[in-house]
Amino acid sequence: MGRSVRPQVAHTVARGQLYENEYFYTGLMNGKEADMMPFPVTMQVLARGQERFNVYCTPCHSRVGNGAGMIVDRGFKPAGNLHDARRLSEPLSHYFYVMTNGYGAMPDYKAQVTPEDRWAIAAYIRALQLSQNAKATDVPAGAQVENLSDIVERLGEPASYAGPWPLPSTAVYGAPTVGIVAGAPAENPPKQPATKNVVTKPSGAQP
Repeated sequence: MGRSVRPQVAHTVARGQLYENEYFYTGLMNGKEADMMPFPVTMQVLARGQERFNVYCTPCHSRVGNGAGMIVDRGFKPAGNLHDARRLSEPLSHYFYVMTNGYGAMPDYKAQVTPEDRWAIAAYIRALQLSQNAKATDVPAGAQVENLSDIVERLGEPASYAGPWPLPSTAVYGAPTVGIVAGAPAENPPKQPATKNVVTKPSGAQP
């Protein structure tokens, strides 16, 4: 009987499968996660990351990344809160690695999301984290800073719009939580002190 797919010829590489840049495709540098992007982050990259995040990540993590996505309304356990101390301390490539390989109950998304888009999502997650932990000093000089509650009042929306997002009664918890961050439960912080996360361009740019 014949074969529907022939085995690849020895010592050859199929088109599109020459993975010269290990960090770009694995999120690991010398076997470890790193706190850097493999290519420069632009507004276009962040916009693409936001669009892909909203498609693939919000059902579980919600649009603000607090883990209170639509699945919680369906009786599932809240997903990881990207704003708690544990996730804030993770290096940037950790998010790429998890999207590539899965983690816990989360499946991998390497078949659905390209490497470029996984990195774009990782960069956008950093932007989300900053949005929920930003200080007035983070804003460029001369830019206007307005309190969220003032914006809600000016738009005539309910005051609760500026408050934490309450989790529905259908939420199921599989582990103890400590406190509330971005309107959702935060898991126990890591034992090691958190390091400052900065999105930078690595030496010898990869992708």
